[in-house]
Amino acid sequence: MAELAAFSATVHGHVQGVNFRYFVERHADALQLKGYVKNLSDGRTVEVHAEGEKEKLDELLELLSTGPPRARVDRVDVSWLEFSGHFNRFGVSYY
Repeated sequence: MAELAAFSATVHGHVQGVNFRYFVERHADALQLKGYVKNLSDGRTVEVHAEGEKEKLDELLELLSTGPPRARVDRVDVSWLEFSGHFNRFGVSYY
């Protein structure tokens, strides 16, 4: 059985207004991950919380470090967490 895990990441750089959230949502769905992505109020960071198979989470983290074509990612701060099973899908959060 695959190892289940979770992470919370903050992506810094030019990541708002470049379809970053939808990029993350599309890839997380394809990887069968659950959680959310949202812009933070500072206008320069995006928060991602994802849960699922550890190997697929690692793939998503790699994608976060590049983002979509118009993005510029300066850094990704990540905290690994225990899998909670709290989410039933991956989506864009607006709050």
